[in-house]
Amino acid sequence: MAGTPIPVWFAGGGTGGHLYPGLAIARALVRLNGDVRPHFVGARRGIERDVLPGTEFPHTLLDLHPLYRPRVWQNWKTLRGAVSAWGALGTLAQRSQPRLVVGTGGYASGLTLFWAWRHGVRVVQQMGDAYPGITARLSARFTAQAYLGFPEATATLPRGHCEYIDTGNPIEPPPDIRPDAAVARKKWGFPAHARVLLVFGGSQGARALNQAVAAWVEQGLPGELCLIWATGKGQYDAFSHFDRPDVRVVPYLSPISDAYAACDLALVRAGMMGTSELSAWGIPMLLVPLPTAAADHQTRNAMVIERSGAGILLPQRELTTAHLDATIRELLGDALHVKKMAQAARARGRPHAAADIAARIDALLRAG
Repeated sequence: MAGTPIPVWFAGGGTGGHLYPGLAIARALVRLNGDVRPHFVGARRGIERDVLPGTEFPHTLLDLHPLYRPRVWQNWKTLRGAVSAWGALGTLAQRSQPRLVVGTGGYASGLTLFWAWRHGVRVVQQMGDAYPGITARLSARFTAQAYLGFPEATATLPRGHCEYIDTGNPIEPPPDIRPDAAVARKKWGFPAHARVLLVFGGSQGARALNQAVAAWVEQGLPGELCLIWATGKGQYDAFSHFDRPDVRVVPYLSPISDAYAACDLALVRAGMMGTSELSAWGIPMLLVPLPTAAADHQTRNAMVIERSGAGILLPQRELTTAHLDATIRELLGDALHVKKMAQAARARGRPHAAADIAARIDALLRAG
C-alpha cells in the first residue's frame, strides 16, 4: 500500500551530462521507493527543454543563465533570471514542498541548491567530473553528501560538512552476461577476428574527431582494423560517404551497447558519461578532450584516466593523421598493453552507480 508522497527535486541541466545522471538517479530512486515523487528543475535554454517533456517526470523550467565570463555585459540576463527564478521556486514549493534536493551540476542547478539551503531543505549532489564546476564547488559547503564520478575530485573540493562518496557516474550498466565480441562484430558486418575501433564525440558529434578520422580513412587504415564511427546527427551528411564494409558510419548509436560489445578500443572526447560507460565495459580509451570545455574539465578527466592506465590523452592540437595512425598501430601491435588498459578501465568502472546513489538518498529520506 502506497505511503505518503515524498517530493524530491532534481536540479541540473544545461547539457546532457548534467541532466541524464539526474534522470538515471530519479528512476532508480522510484524503483527503490515508490513513494518518492521526483520533480525536475532546469533552465529554459538548456537541453532539458527538449528532453524532459518526453519523460515521465513533472518539471519546471526557469529563466536561468550561466555567468557570461567573456561577455560580462550580458550578465544582466543572469541577474534578471535569478530574481524571477527565486520567486518561481517559492511558488513551486507551495505546491511541492521538497524533502530533499539533488543537484546534478551545471548553471541550471546553482540557484535551486542555494534556495534549498536558505529554506532548510537538505541538499545532496552528484558530481561527475574529475574537476567539478564552480557551482558544485561552491554549493559543496552546504551539501550533506556528494556522489563522485571521479574519486580524484576530492582534491579540489572544500573539506568540512560534506561527505564525499566514490560512487561513479550513474550510467546504463552493461549486461551481467556480456555479449560475445565475435557475434557483436558480425552484427556490424565485420569479420569475427577483426579489431574494432569505436569513434564518437557525444550526441552532437565532434567535428575535430570526424575530420581527423576522415583523413585517416582516406590515407588507409591498418589492414585488420574496422571502424564504428558515430558522426553526430548534424554532421552525418558530411561524412556518410565514407561508409563501407570495414567503416560503418552512423549518425548516432542507439543502442550504444551494440558498439561497446563489438569494439576493442575507443577514440572519444573525455566527457564524464562516455568515459564512465567505457570504463564499465572495460574498453581502453584514446581521449581527445574538448578544448573549449568549461575550466578545461575534460582534460582533467583525461589526465586521471591516463594516470590510471585506462586511456591515452591525445590533445586536439596533436590530433594529426600521422599521430593517430601511429598510436593505433602501436596499440594493435601490443596486445598485452591493450589488455592491461582494459583491466584498468574495468577497475574504474562503477556500473551500478545509479542504484548505489539512490540507496544512499533513500536512506537519508528515511532518516528524516
